[in-house]
Amino acid sequence: MRIDEMAFVGLNGRVLGVDRETGRLVWEWRSPKPRSGFVSVMLDGDRLLVGISGYLYCLEAETGAQLWANPLTGYGLGILSFASVRGRTQSNDAAQIRAELDARSD
Repeated sequence: MRIDEMAFVGLNGRVLGVDRETGRLVWEWRSPKPRSGFVSVMLDGDRLLVGISGYLYCLEAETGAQLWANPLTGYGLGILSFASVRGRTQSNDAAQIRAELDARSD
């Protein structure tokens, strides 16, 4: 399934990839540790950045496969927030994204 056909949900130490039209579960990833807590999720092109209690993970958005992990040692155990220049699609072109949004509102 293509990324633009999916939505992503984070809860209870897990991330779910779902079909955004039907809500059908496409894949599930469970954090190796911690196993519970608030889950921050950000789509960064074709990657999902996931934060759970101070741990940072990177998943492949189409499959949920874990690509890497960083325990952010020494930074504490809080809720992670994210920012990226990539935005919501694989395109880095903010003008293109704005044009797509404007076309939808017409």
